[in-house]
Amino acid sequence: MRRVGILFNANIAAAPGLAQSLAKKLQQSSISVWAYPFSDEARAREELAGTEMILSLGGDGTMLRAARLIAPEAIPLLGIKLGDLGFTTEISGREALTKISSFLNGESWTDERAMLQAELPSHASPAVIHALNDIVVGRGSIIRVIRVKASVNGQPVTTYKGDGVIVATATGSTGYSLACGGPILFPNAQDILLTPIAPHLSLATSLVLSPQSVIELEVQTTHEARVSIDGQLEFLLRSGDTVRIRRSPYTTRLLRIQPRPFFHQTLLQRLSARAGSADEG
Repeated sequence: MRRVGILFNANIAAAPGLAQSLAKKLQQSSISVWAYPFSDEARAREELAGTEMILSLGGDGTMLRAARLIAPEAIPLLGIKLGDLGFTTEISGREALTKISSFLNGESWTDERAMLQAELPSHASPAVIHALNDIVVGRGSIIRVIRVKASVNGQPVTTYKGDGVIVATATGSTGYSLACGGPILFPNAQDILLTPIAPHLSLATSLVLSPQSVIELEVQTTHEARVSIDGQLEFLLRSGDTVRIRRSPYTTRLLRIQPRPFFHQTLLQRLSARAGSADEG
């Protein structure tokens, strides 16, 4: 290991200090290190060439941003949990300084996750954006239903009437899609989920589509609609706009040291913790 990058969420008080401590420890092992908060994402992108591992300091949101940034470079990603949620992170901030050696010494394994690719309409040419969790076509700030005409591989499926539609990966199946009644997929599954949001007198079940599926979602509305990428990037849609979604050519390569059958135990722990927090609230 010769070059490591650190991306951190500067809104978390502990993140800058931990980034500094990790950088110092790596440099003591003669490893070249760069570290930036996500507010300096453009500068971080310039450092990606030759980087062999990325450390993400934050929660699931930080991981999603890191995954989209580094996907074209296929750099392995280690999630260090400092936020509230950690479905995709691997170790806690308290463990980071002691356990980082395991990853540097090649004792980890790679958990490869499918991503999605969205072609978004624009006035000039379609923009292409990648997502690890999900792509959502939904209503805007006005609380009124929209219609979304869904086609798969050129064949009409249905027209959803409701708050919108979620297209999710296996990784995203434990997020917004799950909250809307979608199934949980094993994390390495390549299938794509199509899940309606608050459907009204239209298809209410989630569909599991093959990895080769090309999904077209055409917005039909008299008011504002939006497309959301991983719940972090949003773009306005007009009536008649179509978002085309398929499996991305990129994957996210998560570094793990947990035993390989970790997923279901971790899932139950996370869901139980969230349920407990809700009860306490």
